[in-house]
Amino acid sequence: MAKNELKVIDSFDLQTISGDLAQAVAEEMDGLGSLPFDRVKIPSGGGLAFEVPGEDDENPESATEIVGVILDHHPVNAYWREKFAGGNEQPDCSSFDGKQGVDRETGEIKDCASCPYNQFGSDDKGKACKNVHRVFILREGNPVPLVLSLPPTSLKYMRDYIAKRVILKGFRCWQVVTRITLKKEKNAAGIAYSRAVFSFVGKLSPEKEKEAGVMKDFIKQQHRQIDIGDDDYAKTGSSTQEGPAAPKADEAGFMNVPEGAEDLPFN
Repeated sequence: MAKNELKVIDSFDLQTISGDLAQAVAEEMDGLGSLPFDRVKIPSGGGLAFEVPGEDDENPESATEIVGVILDHHPVNAYWREKFAGGNEQPDCSSFDGKQGVDRETGEIKDCASCPYNQFGSDDKGKACKNVHRVFILREGNPVPLVLSLPPTSLKYMRDYIAKRVILKGFRCWQVVTRITLKKEKNAAGIAYSRAVFSFVGKLSPEKEKEAGVMKDFIKQQHRQIDIGDDDYAKTGSSTQEGPAAPKADEAGFMNVPEGAEDLPFN
């Protein structure tokens, strides 16, 4: 293989919800709601292993890396009038695109950029409105994607990866295989936290790329508005921070991206 030639991943066991499986899901889940997706959690305290659901829901497994195809990703904002402490309570205002939020009580549509609760300092040094970025990852041998909710402290690194390693190489996220690991960092107060590290594994073969494209469309159309709750903001293990489990990134930590890069075409 030439030095600059990208590795083609032809052996990746890509399984999608299509054909007989899609029909089975439609029939068996009729009246039961949408197909539940497994959530993967980033640990607190600088841990280097993800918590991944196993065969037994009560006993999750640990994984030092997640390898798969990023089918879709999008920002999610949520605001609770009462301080969010984890649980299934629905937010008082939520957004599934990071741009427009909907007040649960009144149905009023609010602009996220100008909302006072979405400004740094509205909750101590952080935001009263909690921001995460949902990532749908299709792993080998499993047709149901994992859902990873990235906190603001990991967002810059996802941006850099997608912009430099994917888009500028002529690809989209669903056309390549990505590896996600964890790195221990410390914030300005000396509190350790875990942030995601993204690396390029290789590109899918044309046949598998086509299959991934169909699955990508399915996820975007059917599953972007999954309820917001504890799975998006809770971390594994104990937290040394007050308030919600989601880390309070300061403005420098969240917005440290090149000027003008905020509108990169991630989707």
